[in-house]
Amino acid sequence: MQVAEGRMGRVFTLRLEDGDRLPESIESFAAEHGVECALVALLGGAGDGSRLVVGPEPDRGLGIVPMIHILAGSQEIAAMGTLFPDESGRPVLHMHAAAGREGKATVGCTRAGVKVWLVGEAVVMEILGTHGVRRKDPETGFQLLRFDPR
Repeated sequence: MQVAEGRMGRVFTLRLEDGDRLPESIESFAAEHGVECALVALLGGAGDGSRLVVGPEPDRGLGIVPMIHILAGSQEIAAMGTLFPDESGRPVLHMHAAAGREGKATVGCTRAGVKVWLVGEAVVMEILGTHGVRRKDPETGFQLLRFDPR
């Protein structure tokens, strides 16, 4: 386990517009406002055709292959994520969401592309002093969070 202690910085409340995309809209906001590290919560709607990564293919051989689920129809969504820079300093959002409609739900990672349907309310809570960086792991190919001393 890696641990870093930080403190609360600025808190932003965002109203995303119909058609805005996750994770790009949050990452762009963070870059424009100089937010390096944050906790992000989101409530609202996900549009038809939004894509969630719902797990890896069963074989965990040399390459991990993500399974993509495409949402049918507009759905309610609740999501939580963390935002940390990659090795180049670009903000990267890692967010998991639960989306549902008529009693059926799907849970997955938003990195495949979720578009806001009408309502998207996000709270971005900046974390100061953690010095976290998402570094590409050669074994998995994932950008894993690492804490570096400064």
